Amino acid sequence: MTFKAEYIWIDGTQPTAKLRSKTKILADDAKGAELAIWGFDGSSTNQAEGHSSDRVLKPVFSCPDPIRGGDDILVLCEVLNIDMTPHESNTRAALTEVAEKFAAQEPIFGIEQEYTFFKDGYPLGFPKGGFPAPQGGYYCGVGADEIFGRDVVEAHLENCLKAGLAISGINAEVMPGQWEFQVGPVSPLEVSDHLWVARWLLYRTAEDFGVSATLDPKPVKGDWNGAGAHTNFSTKAMREGYDAIITACESLGEGSKPLDHVKNYGAGIDDRLTGLHETAPWNEYSYGVSNRGASVRIPWQVEKDGKGYIEDRRPNANVDPYLVTRLIVDTCCSALEKAGQV
Repeated sequence: MTFKAEYIWIDGTQPTAKLRSKTKILADDAKGAELAIWGFDGSSTNQAEGHSSDRVLKPVFSCPDPIRGGDDILVLCEVLNIDMTPHESNTRAALTEVAEKFAAQEPIFGIEQEYTFFKDGYPLGFPKGGFPAPQGGYYCGVGADEIFGRDVVEAHLENCLKAGLAISGINAEVMPGQWEFQVGPVSPLEVSDHLWVARWLLYRTAEDFGVSATLDPKPVKGDWNGAGAHTNFSTKAMREGYDAIITACESLGEGSKPLDHVKNYGAGIDDRLTGLHETAPWNEYSYGVSNRGASVRIPWQVEKDGKGYIEDRRPNANVDPYLVTRLIVDTCCSALEKAGQV
């Protein structure tokens, strides 16, 4: 008897990486054993040149495959060179180092992944050659005149739950055919691994409905909200006191930090962070309580309770979660350590 393992990895496509996967057939006696490394042609994934194209897949996370069912599994992998060093496209390796360095501060994340369905070249719910009614009623809406793609969304949610991912909610977003799912709150590596697998499941689930999902941060130009990946973050100290909340917010605005972060928060970020549509300008940093027009929002309940978390509203929908979590942990945890707030 055998079972199937779908090996999933992040490729080297620029400016936004793509997900790739292929199937490995394993014997029943491999169940519960350490998953083996595998190889692939890096010249076909923008991760090698043809004259030296072998690259290595190293399993780092696995879960039940909700689509195939049975004993089949999904296997998220890091990409290595043949000398077993991290490939230059492997951003997980750098996050691992930073997460381990600041593990004592117990950083956790919740990421809100927005995305947009397309069919036949148009966002789902857009009439061909035209536009629907202006945004306003679609957000968390109900009814066939305002909601498009719910069948796909529900199937994706069920698949994520069957896979055991840390998915914590879904909702319709501001534009027709635009949705969001949330992952977390969990550790930096866990939220990132689970988000990548949830993205793969989103694309794969949508296949069965004849639609595609995009993480384009501005899928429709004009007076329509873009798509982000609002990133909620806290440490043990932030969950216990308000001074640490302010220290974290201030640290994200120090010196070159705002631009250092924004340039790694997803391609096309200047198209989305315009100062309109519930965003702050990409080249200005601000934070405030209950302010969705700020770079970083402190929820009103956090101010009231005097503890909690912050929301970095700048990351694009197409952000690499390994990058955004590494940058936030490194910046905020370093500042909290320096301030003695750990």
